[in-house]
Amino acid sequence: QIQLVESGGDSAPAGGSLTLSCAPSTYSYNTYCMGWFRQAPGKERDWVAAINSDGTIKYAESGKGRFTISRNNANNTVYLQMNSLKPEDSARYYCAAELTCYFTGSPAEADFYYWGQGTQVAVSS
Repeated sequence: QIQLVESGGDSAPAGGSLTLSCAPSTYSYNTYCMGWFRQAPGKERDWVAAINSDGTIKYAESGKGRFTISRNNANNTVYLQMNSLKPEDSARYYCAAELTCYFTGSPAEADFYYWGQGTQVAVSS
């Protein structure tokens, strides 16, 4: 099995930028679809973005045009670059992995098998 470790969460002002990283514990990263989710206190865990093993990418409407998901196969790391941050982006961000993303609909929490512990993002107005 693989373990996922997120990093890069921080406090940031509205309009600022943060880049989150997710590093699997093994080199199986290349064969997996990787996703980012976020959850604020008292709210559901929402999908943010996903990137398949072939590089296919899909974004949720919430971050479209502001967020960029990417993967670096050399260091086995997936990234979420967040620009133009808004206070509503404040949440705990989770990295997740699944064998394959089909993108027939919006990825859901139940579609991913492996999960990290999350990294906290706080955006002030």
